[in-house]
Amino acid sequence: MAIGSKDLDAVSLREQSDDELVEELQKAKESLFNLRFQGATGQLESHGRLKAVRRDIARIYTIMRERELGIVAVVAAPVEPKKAEAKAEPKKAAAKKTADDAEAPKKAAPRKRTTKKAAAATEDGAE
Repeated sequence: MAIGSKDLDAVSLREQSDDELVEELQKAKESLFNLRFQGATGQLESHGRLKAVRRDIARIYTIMRERELGIVAVVAAPVEPKKAEAKAEPKKAAAKKTADDAEAPKKAAPRKRTTKKAAAATEDGAE
């Protein structure tokens, strides 16, 4: 994650309870208030921190809204095929491709489009 706090990524937030999320939200809002105050007084060292805290707040609100609506994002690990199946698949695909090519009708070559001037020049040269 490029912007935001490292401890407030979406995965760790989804593991937290609703009460913990509310606490994190209060901390983030307080932090944002303090950063704005520092900016107003000219004491703010990192302006990027404002953007990061705002994104953290938005991320927390998003997780809370997902729970409210019952939306569950399931991230499944990719399943790797067995080695024997992986080796057999390319051969089947190659065999299927050649069979499809034999059954498919051959397309005619596309016609060349000519302009009126080119057609007239060809006719003049042919006569």
